[in-house]
Amino acid sequence: MRQSAPPVLAVDLGAASGRALLGRFDGERMAMQEMHRFETPVAEADGHIQWDIHAIEEEIWTALRVALAEAPDLRSVSVNSWGVDYVRLDAAGRPLGLPYGYRDPRLDGMMASVLEAVSARDVYDRTGVAFLPFNTLYQLAADRKAGLEAARCLLIADYFNYRLGGRPVAEASLASTTQMVDIRAGRWAAPLLRKLGLDPAPWPEIVPSGTILGAVRGHPDVAVVATCSHDTALAVAAAPAARSGTWAYVSCGTWSLFGVERTAPVLTSAALAAGYTNEIGLDGSVRLLKNLTGLWVLQECVREWGGAAWDELEAEARRAPATGAALDLNDARFLRRGGMEKRLLDALREQGAPLPGSRGELCRTILESMADSYRRALADLEQIAGERVDALHIVGGGSQNGLLCACAAKACGRPVVAGPAEATALGNALVQLRTLGGLPDGVSLREASARSCNPRAYTPDGQVLEGII
Repeated sequence: MRQSAPPVLAVDLGAASGRALLGRFDGERMAMQEMHRFETPVAEADGHIQWDIHAIEEEIWTALRVALAEAPDLRSVSVNSWGVDYVRLDAAGRPLGLPYGYRDPRLDGMMASVLEAVSARDVYDRTGVAFLPFNTLYQLAADRKAGLEAARCLLIADYFNYRLGGRPVAEASLASTTQMVDIRAGRWAAPLLRKLGLDPAPWPEIVPSGTILGAVRGHPDVAVVATCSHDTALAVAAAPAARSGTWAYVSCGTWSLFGVERTAPVLTSAALAAGYTNEIGLDGSVRLLKNLTGLWVLQECVREWGGAAWDELEAEARRAPATGAALDLNDARFLRRGGMEKRLLDALREQGAPLPGSRGELCRTILESMADSYRRALADLEQIAGERVDALHIVGGGSQNGLLCACAAKACGRPVVAGPAEATALGNALVQLRTLGGLPDGVSLREASARSCNPRAYTPDGQVLEGII
């Protein structure tokens, strides 16, 4: 007989949008019901980009009220977010201004400045994290340069779990994105920070995924859980990979995180040279992955166009001819907000490629360029890992774009299994369920995920199949 469990609320904060989904587990499947969705509030002033954490918090409390009205027996809630960004707090736990976003121009040149004081090889050997100009390590250096101090620092999702009523911690998966954690010891790399003149004292205890932090303020029966506070860790945990063979994941949203799971970090010179990072996943697993540009470029174009329906854009792209032009969307020129369409056209001119004659052609060029970046990342990954990848699992919002999935299968020469689209929220809900003892004995998180979604498979020769292959 199937045993259902009390509902849980997964709050998934993305750089572009946030959503809250109610998860109900009937003993076999987790059904996800959207409670609230909103654009992630951004504050732009004086050339800086900051997260409006006060407006975000209001959205989270709104989501919680809606969920409690729908499910008075709500058992728990957990917030997850993107990595690297953090909130500075005073001794009383109050924010010292709005936190900067990872695309803020204050970080220009900071990575190079830090690496003048310590070698890249030493940083990689200690942290296992690849060198991206917005890593928390360089944000802290920018704070020091600006004279900004804090009694405590909390990463984005951990801050909101704290505001809900949980204790202030750093969940392991989110902490691992900072380039400030000793990847072997699982604690803050204090000697590295001190060598750079940075104070490790404001950073809290690192706790494992699936830690109960307390109860929601005013709702003592609703637990606050640190699942995996990092969205990618949850998306990978929910990949419905109930099949044999080696598989890689692509967690595709604003970013595309491309990699495999390992039991230990890979710190070779080849991994460093190829830009592969080692981040902590569920149950202490290691996510050997590369950060690739995801839908960010297309999201920016849509913003400049004044909005457009995603299914409409995909239809236009399908009708457009393939140009054969593959742009390197990971080029630093595409990191910043504003003027995205012009930068794309300039890049095409520079490589002598034909310019798109329509919005659909530009969309197709972007999607084909993303697929080509997967191809190149796969070649590096197989060399670093020393084994062939049999299939790709694309999860997250990008899995809904059938053209992207088909292009990826063709470019990589491997079948692509697409879905679930809300992999992060599903993973969040399932980890809450497991933490609270609601996952049946003998059922893995991935098995529960596979039962809860209906993935679609794309073959390299253009076939589309229902279900996992």
